[in-house]
Amino acid sequence: MSGSKESSPFKHSRPNQTLPTKVAGVLKVVLLYAVFSSVYILLSDQMLIWLFHDPEQIKLISITKGWVFVAITSVLLFGLIRRQLRQGLEALQEREEAYRNLAEQSPNIIYQTTADNKNLITYISPKVSDLGYSPQEFIDTPEFWLHLIHPEDVERVLKALEQSRFEKTAFSSEYRMKTQLGEWRHFHDKSEVVRDSHGQALYVQGMLLDITERKHAEHELRVAATAFESQDAMVITDENQIILKINHAFTTVTGYSLEEAIGKTPAMLKAGLQDATFYKLMWESLGRDHYWQGEIWDRRKDGEVYPERLSITAVIGDNGKVTNYVASFTDITQNKKAEETIHNLAFYDALTGLPNRKLLLDRLKHALLSSSRKKCQGAMLFINLDDFKTLNDTRGHDIGDLLLIEVAQRIQSCIHIDDTLARLGSDEFAVLLDTLSTAQEQAALQAAAIAERIHKAIQQPFTLDGKIYYCKSCIGISLFHDHETSFEELLKRTDAALSQAKENGPDKIHFFDSHMQATLEARVNLESWLHAAIPAQLQLFYQAQVDKHGNAFGAEVLIRWFHPEKGIISPTEFIPLAEETGLILPIGRWVLETACRQIKAWETNAATRHLILAVNVSAKQFHQPDFVDQVLDVLNHTGADPTRLKLELTESLLLENVETIILKMTALKEKGVRFSLDDFGTGFSSLAYLKRLPLDQLKIDQSFVRDLNTDPNDASIVRTIISLGQSLGLEVIAEGVETEAQRNFLAVNGCTQYQGYLFSKPIPLNEFEKLLHLS
Repeated sequence: MSGSKESSPFKHSRPNQTLPTKVAGVLKVVLLYAVFSSVYILLSDQMLIWLFHDPEQIKLISITKGWVFVAITSVLLFGLIRRQLRQGLEALQEREEAYRNLAEQSPNIIYQTTADNKNLITYISPKVSDLGYSPQEFIDTPEFWLHLIHPEDVERVLKALEQSRFEKTAFSSEYRMKTQLGEWRHFHDKSEVVRDSHGQALYVQGMLLDITERKHAEHELRVAATAFESQDAMVITDENQIILKINHAFTTVTGYSLEEAIGKTPAMLKAGLQDATFYKLMWESLGRDHYWQGEIWDRRKDGEVYPERLSITAVIGDNGKVTNYVASFTDITQNKKAEETIHNLAFYDALTGLPNRKLLLDRLKHALLSSSRKKCQGAMLFINLDDFKTLNDTRGHDIGDLLLIEVAQRIQSCIHIDDTLARLGSDEFAVLLDTLSTAQEQAALQAAAIAERIHKAIQQPFTLDGKIYYCKSCIGISLFHDHETSFEELLKRTDAALSQAKENGPDKIHFFDSHMQATLEARVNLESWLHAAIPAQLQLFYQAQVDKHGNAFGAEVLIRWFHPEKGIISPTEFIPLAEETGLILPIGRWVLETACRQIKAWETNAATRHLILAVNVSAKQFHQPDFVDQVLDVLNHTGADPTRLKLELTESLLLENVETIILKMTALKEKGVRFSLDDFGTGFSSLAYLKRLPLDQLKIDQSFVRDLNTDPNDASIVRTIISLGQSLGLEVIAEGVETEAQRNFLAVNGCTQYQGYLFSKPIPLNEFEKLLHLS
């Protein structure tokens, strides 16, 4: 045991430490003694001569005088020396008491040992009792101290002690000592040899410092440092979110180095995928609980967006305010991918990537609830491939898999992106349609139309491993419109419909509901009849368009279908079917040719050569790449005057490819063809596009004209359309004019062209020509 000379408070002072003062005192005594002696000797001898004359008497008195002087001076010297010794001893005792009190009050253990190799403890401060031992135990038992040192530290301590003796340097070592309660505490032992003025060793003086708390703090710091440099990215900011420190994992995850991050805020990592509400809730949690944890999307330095699991802790100071924020986060990209893989295995077909039966059932449950809430119809379609087993058996499963993958792709192309296509079994697929019409019959027709598209897509030849293969299918359909029908019941119904479709033969569609099946069959018949009707059973009717004087300046041509058995079939029945099946293209071509022939035929009659015929053009027809060439071809081979042809376009036609629309219209406009925007105000036309279109006329929709005398809103809309047309330099015509009051309102507000039952209903050509003569 030992302690440092510089730091040990237990250090005795020796008498020579006040040598100048003591030497001065001695000199004073000596000088006083010399003066006193000299004066005494001189004066006493002189007095003897003066007082006595007998030599013998003088000799005797002189001897006696000498002994008296010696006695007196001895007494004086004894008293003086005794006084000095007593004062020195008292001062020494006071100093030792002061040093002892200092040692005993020290928070450290002070000790002294002999300076020989035995190293016997001669003093140890009472502070050692904190370990549960008395000072006397250390003094009485020379090896007591060594036995308390931790076995792992003994060899190192003895080696350090031996080295300090050999090199005559101060001893310093850290080791663990065991308390009486069995606790191991850490100490720093410092000591050195105290020597006299001649360099002779007097004793060893030392001090034991209890550094247990420091060691624990150092351990915690090492743990914290190790934790800070863990695999989790960590960042420490001040109370203003300015980054103060990051670890290596932060750089690995984000790409930002220490120099790039320090002084910035974590906002530099924002990916922008969380809204203001997200951050508001996060800061509320930090303010309330001083902690937040969750998943967030951030952006790396290279721009890549990635998911992370983030936790933030607010560090609170003594004043109760936030001093720092400590955040740790982990890149969970791989976790997300693993979750996605697990999800795909659970809910998706491994071969086609389509939803499996489990996911289909989940979506079906939601669809049943949604259809009830939205009041719309839904449908479930089961699709079965014919003779798939034969293909598998003859050409192998690999070829069968190729067919299934391509069939899945073809079916997917036939349905809307929001609809669900699933694979149920080896050769069976399902389609969930959950946003059909609110009307049951219309919904059935929509579902049947999609089934027809699927049939036709599957009927196209497949190229499998270099060989052509033809496939057929059967489709069963069941409608639903509320959650009262359980999904189990719906699946049973659809499966029953599929079984019936299989019995009916290949490429058949069958509804579970007999009424819906009848509707489907009626639609199939209607399509078949429509094919046969072009053009033999179709006829154009003409509805006059008149000016403010009631004179006809033209007509709109309207198609009618006269079926030999069913009679007149309304355009509202067959035009949507024609649009779905593509038959609108040959029908539209026939209408255009027939109208142009009539324009040419009227050229020979002065009463009709001025008439302009308005022909409706469907969006499908207009968007054909060769539409301009088709119109010009019809004009050329019929010889009709292009200036007498007016093409009516609907607003819905303008919703896509506006630039292409303008190019087509301009090309025909340059040849003299006119354009009218039909049903204006019912669609979504942009005024910015409207002013760019090469139009000649706006047609006010009859839905606004019908109540313009009673509905202020309709009246305002009509006035606005008229004003807009006039400002753009366009003609404005109103359709659906049925009363004089309507015409008068239109005329007063500047609309001078009309079409409606007030003047004429749609009539055949011969009746229209008679009407012209009458007018």
